[in-house]
Amino acid sequence: MEYIGIVFGIFGLVAYVELSSLKKRVAALEKELAGIEGTPSFEERKALLDAVHGYIGKAVILDLKEDCEDADIAMYGNTKHGTNTILDADDDWILVRIDSAKGSKEKLIRAGSVQRISLVSDK
Repeated sequence: MEYIGIVFGIFGLVAYVELSSLKKRVAALEKELAGIEGTPSFEERKALLDAVHGYIGKAVILDLKEDCEDADIAMYGNTKHGTNTILDADDDWILVRIDSAKGSKEKLIRAGSVQRISLVSDK
């Protein structure tokens, strides 16, 4: 009876190791698809980069992907306590200035880690 428990334990451990590496493999495939023209990922990335280039010098709200969250942007840049201003952008990186009550800070953010970008509405 103990033998069956050990066998299931080993199978469970192997399954856990395989599933834990799955997220990394999926992220690598998404990155690869984003570089292939004609795929939905490529079109989404192209639209995002076009929007970023149009928002240079403007205050924006940045929504980052779950695994790429930045504490400064989440705490200060996207709240009433501060703003994000896009200073420059290319195909891979976005330079953002985060202005808050604590001061101003510039950060480089990988374009692939941005999920959505929108202008701050003037109230």
